[in-house]
Amino acid sequence: MSTPAKKAVAKSPAKASPAKSPAKKSSATATAKSGAKTPVKAVAKKAVAASSGGSKAVAKAPAKKAPTKSAATKAAPAKKSAPLKVSASNALQKEKEAKAKAAEKLKIQKEKEAKARALQKEKEAKAKAAEKVKIQKEKEAKARALQKEKEAKAKAAEKAKLQKEKEAKARALQKEKEAKAKAAEKARALAQKAKEKAAAEAKKQREIDAKAKEKAAAETRKRQELERLEAEERSRRERREAEERRRAEELEAKKNSKPYANDSAFLKQLEGLLLEARQHTLDQIAVSDNEANEMLVDRERLEYDDEDGSSVASDIQRDQIKEFASALRLKADEIEVALARVKDGSYGRCDECFEPISKARLEFQVPVFTCVTCRATV
Repeated sequence: MSTPAKKAVAKSPAKASPAKSPAKKSSATATAKSGAKTPVKAVAKKAVAASSGGSKAVAKAPAKKAPTKSAATKAAPAKKSAPLKVSASNALQKEKEAKAKAAEKLKIQKEKEAKARALQKEKEAKAKAAEKVKIQKEKEAKARALQKEKEAKAKAAEKAKLQKEKEAKARALQKEKEAKAKAAEKARALAQKAKEKAAAEAKKQREIDAKAKEKAAAETRKRQELERLEAEERSRRERREAEERRRAEELEAKKNSKPYANDSAFLKQLEGLLLEARQHTLDQIAVSDNEANEMLVDRERLEYDDEDGSSVASDIQRDQIKEFASALRLKADEIEVALARVKDGSYGRCDECFEPISKARLEFQVPVFTCVTCRATV
């Protein structure tokens, strides 16, 4: 894109020079007319100002001419210091020199104006080239803008397309999410129902297990209670049996005990009392038998004469005597048993509790086989 602009810049000075030449000529004549009056310093300043837009080589030319001005300015004091009276020849010479200088200045001024015109033409050519470049750039910018606009439209269309696709995808995703949410909700509901069912079954099973455990625990407690009761019963039975064995052993020991075996004097005393009581009892038996026999003889004699009923009374009295004799015979038998026990040393032992009978009771009642306590309970 930069090559046409360069070509335009190269061709522009040749085409633009005829149009601008009258203006430059008028400016040159104006400067030529004012050249005689304008000092060298002003001309140099204008030349520098005119050549400031041109090339570096053209701008340096007036700078080299500057020493002439300085030399002229330095020579001026010399003129002031010259004598007041100058010869005519010197004046002419100076006039010639002044004209030569003016001609030189005019020549230099013309060269500067030519250079200025060339610079002006170059500037105008550059300006035209710049204008063309600017127009080209504007065209290119417009083309780029159109291209950018097209690209922007294409991008916008693509973006809209992508947006539509994205929205379609979003709708599809939303539908999919909703479907998944519904499926998840359904799955959660099913899971909740299954969980509730499982919880109900677990609760029912726990209740069954609890009842079974309670029943088993009750049976265990009952069994343990029965075992405890049986153990207590066994313990009581064992204690009772032990107590019975102990009592039996004690009873056996008491049965075979001889409470006064070591007291032979007391046994002899008891033996004497028993013998005396036996003799007395035997005598009473004999008397009773004789009375009964006599009454029997009297009964036979009075059988034919029983008008007053005396025979009945006699029979009753005779029966009483016989009963008394029988009681005495039993007492005599007991005395015999007591004498036998005195001989083996076991007399004085209670037949009920097998405890020793007190000596006072043994001495007071002959014979005696029970203690006072056992006698009271018999």
